[in-house]
Amino acid sequence: MAGTLSVLYNDGMEAKKLPILNVPRAELLTWLEPFGSPRMRCRQIERWLLIGRAETFEQMSDLPRRLREELAARFEPLGTRIDRHLTASDQTHKLLLRLPDDHLIECVLIQDADRRTACISTQVGCGMGCVFCASGLNGVVRNLTSGEILEQLLRLRNLLAPDQRLTHIVVMGMGEPLANLDNLLTALEIAGSKDGLDIGARHITISTVGLPAKIRRLAELGKQYHLAVSLHAPNDALRSQIVPTNDKTGLPDILAAADYFFERTGRQVTFEYVLLHDVNDRAAQARELARLLQGRQAHVNLIPFNDVEGLSYRRPSQETLVQFTDVLRRAGISVKVRKRKGSEIDAACGQLRRKVEREQTVATVGAGDENRLGLPLV
Repeated sequence: MAGTLSVLYNDGMEAKKLPILNVPRAELLTWLEPFGSPRMRCRQIERWLLIGRAETFEQMSDLPRRLREELAARFEPLGTRIDRHLTASDQTHKLLLRLPDDHLIECVLIQDADRRTACISTQVGCGMGCVFCASGLNGVVRNLTSGEILEQLLRLRNLLAPDQRLTHIVVMGMGEPLANLDNLLTALEIAGSKDGLDIGARHITISTVGLPAKIRRLAELGKQYHLAVSLHAPNDALRSQIVPTNDKTGLPDILAAADYFFERTGRQVTFEYVLLHDVNDRAAQARELARLLQGRQAHVNLIPFNDVEGLSYRRPSQETLVQFTDVLRRAGISVKVRKRKGSEIDAACGQLRRKVEREQTVATVGAGDENRLGLPLV
């Protein structure tokens, strides 16, 4: 069963166990043949992971003991390892997961009344370069596999009480989801299955910085996923300063793709707007944003910036936030201010990963070398 994953994880060194969720079904079925009824055994394994919350093969009690032993020798039921688990006073949980190749990713469980939302990542790092985001400060390393995306959902779901389930998914963690669309769609297909996590497409939101061709492809799939476009500015000049990839796309093409998504799916598009103090939070910019979205079936999600160590951007004042919101509402634009959740546990995307990687680098190089490494001093 030497496939791309063994190359990805082994690097020519001693072979590691393969995460079983990353093994193609056809290969797993072939491997299971000596144990009889491979399709049944495969379904049993999947059911234990997706529904039974098993985190070891030993817990899969309806599998023959010899099969459980062979599985444990060859595979990992979950290839990720929880490196850090932080819990906020509002019961927001953040997991820092270590992948089999030692890279780190983040995922978050957000709880609000009967709503339990998983916020997941799609890449190690991010290549979009948004100036306010900790995820992309060191660029993108690689795409996550479909199994690694799915495992985040399982890890977060397994934090819940046995009688609770995930109700929503937001793909708003590390990375640009549409740059890893195939693997994301595979993971979401399993998550949405009745034999999986049973989360309906209308409860899943995919966020993008705005890749027009990929937005159109997503629209043509006929799925009912919700689309959120990270706008962050009302004009191309300012947006290119905040989102460098805007130079290659531009607001007209992004908005045209968003309009196409609405036409094909009937799903209202959300435009996310991170408010940065004295950068994009002025009343004049709110009026310009209202003109830009006028006539569209759109919703604006305002996100006051969460301060990130090492970045100079700051959160807008409450007065500025209220004024910006009022301008949009008076213009007839649907708008909501995102609640601040998990602020005391570095819940904003990429913060915890960056903090831990900094600690590891300092520990390796030497505590006196922070300045030479260009790392922010605490």
